[in-house]
Amino acid sequence: MIITQPKKGTLLIAEPSITGDISFNRSVILLADYNKEGSVGFILNKPLSFELRDLIPQTNSDFKVHNGGPVEQDNLYFIHQVPHLIPESVEISNGVFWGGNFESVLELLAAGSLESSDIRFFLGYSGWGSDQLENELQSRAWIVLENIYKSDLIEKCQETFWKEKMIELGGDYSLWSNSPADPSYN
Repeated sequence: MIITQPKKGTLLIAEPSITGDISFNRSVILLADYNKEGSVGFILNKPLSFELRDLIPQTNSDFKVHNGGPVEQDNLYFIHQVPHLIPESVEISNGVFWGGNFESVLELLAAGSLESSDIRFFLGYSGWGSDQLENELQSRAWIVLENIYKSDLIEKCQETFWKEKMIELGGDYSLWSNSPADPSYN
């Protein structure tokens, strides 16, 4: 369901019109924080070509790492649905949590106690300063949707998620679902 006002826990779906934006073209972003000072989110549907073990030598985890956005891409972030296992987690909404004690995460990975549907890792994040996201919404760069998937969002979001959302929105959006990512290929 399309909503007009973003809030913590909602999804931002990139409008097809922002095809020239390398960072956000065909992105689905979970807003992890939203307030008058600014907003923080993570791109859910853009896996990178490496795994967690490529970044953290003390783990042998083959969990994929995703591009969270263009800000601080040398920092690792994570969202999850297991706050009972990861102390110091902050609830975003609907059973989705942000961060927590990373030593606990490493221990859980070593013990094989986490599934890829429990946690998602990101390099970088998407950030907006005060009023920046509102200006982008006014220029129709984003569609704001409720997170109907709740904690299943981590498992649901694959590379095809943007296309699926376009089809669900219907009308002219469904036409965009089959367009090439780079319009020059058309």
